[in-house]
Amino acid sequence: MASQIQKLLTTNQDLLLMQKGTMMRKVRTKSWKKLRYFRLQDDGMTVWHGRHLESISKPTFSISDVERIRKGQDSELLRYLVEEFPLEQGFTIVFNGRRPNLDLVANSVEEAQTWMRGLQLLVDLVARMNYQEQLDQMLREWFQQADRNQDSRMSFREAQRLLLLMNVEMDEEYAFSLFQEADVSQSNTLDSEEFVQFYKALTKRTEIEELFENFSSDKQKLTLLEFVDFLREEQKESDHSSDLALKLIDRYEPSENGRLLRVLSKDGFLSYLCSADGNIFNPDCLPIYQDMTQPLSHYYINSSHNTYLLGDQFCGQSSVEGYIRALKRGCRCVEVDTWDGPDGEPVVYHGRTLTSRILFKDVLATLAQYAFQSSDYPLILSLDNHCTWEQQKTMAHHLIAILGEQLLSTTLEEQLIDIMPSPEQLRGKILVKGKKLRTIEVVESDKEEEELEKDEGSDLDPASAELDMQSQPESQEQASGNKSKNKKKAPNSIPESILLPKKFLLQSSTTILCPDLSALVVYLRTAPFCSFTHSKENYHIYDISSFSESKAKNLIREAGNEFVQHNARQLCRVYPSGLRTDSSNYNPQEHWNVGCQMVAMNMQTAGSAMDICDGLFRQNGGSGYVLKPEFLRDTQSSFNPMKPVSLYKAQILVVQVISGQRLPKVDKTKETTVVDPLVRVELYGVPEDTKQQETSYVENNGINPYWGETFYFQIQVPELAMLRFVVKDYSRTSRNNFIGQYTLPWTCMKHGYRHVSLLSKDGTSLHPASIFVYTCMQEDLDMDEP
Repeated sequence: MASQIQKLLTTNQDLLLMQKGTMMRKVRTKSWKKLRYFRLQDDGMTVWHGRHLESISKPTFSISDVERIRKGQDSELLRYLVEEFPLEQGFTIVFNGRRPNLDLVANSVEEAQTWMRGLQLLVDLVARMNYQEQLDQMLREWFQQADRNQDSRMSFREAQRLLLLMNVEMDEEYAFSLFQEADVSQSNTLDSEEFVQFYKALTKRTEIEELFENFSSDKQKLTLLEFVDFLREEQKESDHSSDLALKLIDRYEPSENGRLLRVLSKDGFLSYLCSADGNIFNPDCLPIYQDMTQPLSHYYINSSHNTYLLGDQFCGQSSVEGYIRALKRGCRCVEVDTWDGPDGEPVVYHGRTLTSRILFKDVLATLAQYAFQSSDYPLILSLDNHCTWEQQKTMAHHLIAILGEQLLSTTLEEQLIDIMPSPEQLRGKILVKGKKLRTIEVVESDKEEEELEKDEGSDLDPASAELDMQSQPESQEQASGNKSKNKKKAPNSIPESILLPKKFLLQSSTTILCPDLSALVVYLRTAPFCSFTHSKENYHIYDISSFSESKAKNLIREAGNEFVQHNARQLCRVYPSGLRTDSSNYNPQEHWNVGCQMVAMNMQTAGSAMDICDGLFRQNGGSGYVLKPEFLRDTQSSFNPMKPVSLYKAQILVVQVISGQRLPKVDKTKETTVVDPLVRVELYGVPEDTKQQETSYVENNGINPYWGETFYFQIQVPELAMLRFVVKDYSRTSRNNFIGQYTLPWTCMKHGYRHVSLLSKDGTSLHPASIFVYTCMQEDLDMDEP
């Protein structure tokens, strides 16, 4: 595949033109539009740009960082500039992770199409590369970087510089000995093939060779029986290990003769351990593997908070891009805060703040397009409605007109309202979560709820919620009460022409709810929380309450078991504190411990909390739905995460951190700096299980550091445990710098000798960076190392 890219660079007309370079407008905002010269580098993997052709260029992006190319018509920013530039001349480069999009405008439609076709061609080729092809491409890039005089050979001085680029500082005498061994031509330089041998010597995996020789009788190969023993004893592949051994030999043994003889060489053994079959994440958990026919309340649901925001909660940008990114991450519950906008069109933004505004109908158009691209299981639209009656009617119209058949507007056929449907029954449907009008028969029981909702406010911080209540019109009940006390009508009372029919009662006393909008709330009616007893006695299975993180934490501490039973019966949503104006996140694990389904996260903010969230929802096909453990689905459950009484004996998780492979630099602009890596192993779960341990650091080696340190974690409730591996660059003077991480549920972990593929802060792959570990479970405190 890498050679195919090189061939295309000399034959494909689009790529040839891209290598010559093109002057285009780089667009950041409606007012920031600058002419820049963009050029595809000769490696076919990097795009550089500068102010003009002769200027000093700087790297803009790598093809491996690009997710897709969008037409100008699909760019939120370029659509605002349609009077300045034809949309056909614009396009958007969408990057993996949280990196902002790059909007460009070419000088002609033809130039734009050239770049769009060429970039998409390269992106598709990179996506199809296998492990060896990716490695070949990486080696080619390194060789070109080190070959400064462009003579297609590498001197030892150039090799020394390359070692720093590869993130390793090596003793000069030892490095020269490896260089001489690779210099078969004895020319004091290395050609590309000799460089590959030099690289293999640099990255020799002695720890894997020792492991191989422990199971090989002749130290040269593993027979079928020896490989079966390894799979059964170390990899814990007890089921059908003989059949599995044959499949793995056929898949990873490079020698045809070895495959015929059913033996595995050292190279084949290494290929297996570095493959998906040797990964720590159980491949059986990657597709949809869980029962999807249980009620919605039985699942964790991947949820976002203030989904429209790309930055902070006070003055950040609101954008439909926030919805696109969240949905791409597998999010199944998005939040929409609506307020009255100009020209009768509702807008979405964080009310009472300086965040920018976007049109409600644009949000719906985005949801209609992207809702089911990553998962076809139901999408929940959490509606925080602050609009007046007329604009609510507009909202209801847009919901029906734009979402069409995707919108669930009635109960499922032959489905009783007191039975919550399953994700399977709701596939391809968008559900509105919001307030709903109630009939007069439940007036008395609702009075207490109305008073409570005044205190509870919304997802806004307390000050904003209070302002909101003061600024909204009175309810029908309040208005009629005031009429008897005051002959003169209050300025903010409700006009008689829009009073609700008597058969309806408002659930909220702060917003007059339009029946058209109310009718679109089917299974997810918001209900203020009073107490667990009140909810059990008065609420239906489709009533859902929201909790601020602090309120939820208090309830977990004070009534953990009642919270578990509540969440086995009804859905609940937890949202971040209004004080988190920087869009930081809380740890979702403590809320999952009591079975909270929709633990809303600020998905625009990277960090350990989002790593844990992404780790949980990496399983089950990335569907955004994960079945809760059985003891969190039982309405009579006795489980309390604050006092976990294990159903079985506590187990010991053994984690040996062995080695690292090709770790990236923390700062790629500093060629001479090399990382001093260490690994922190973090366990999250019930409070008793939450702990972390850390290795020592390895000095000046990011290419193949070795730790060989073993840790022991006692686990009370493994079904709730999440394991996070974090690699950091040790610093004596400041906080250790982040290099990479990987997080996964204990239930999805393969034991034995496994590679852990590292991810960036944004959750994107750092391939080929990994760490090599050994894990197993012990039933007692036997502290013998593996």
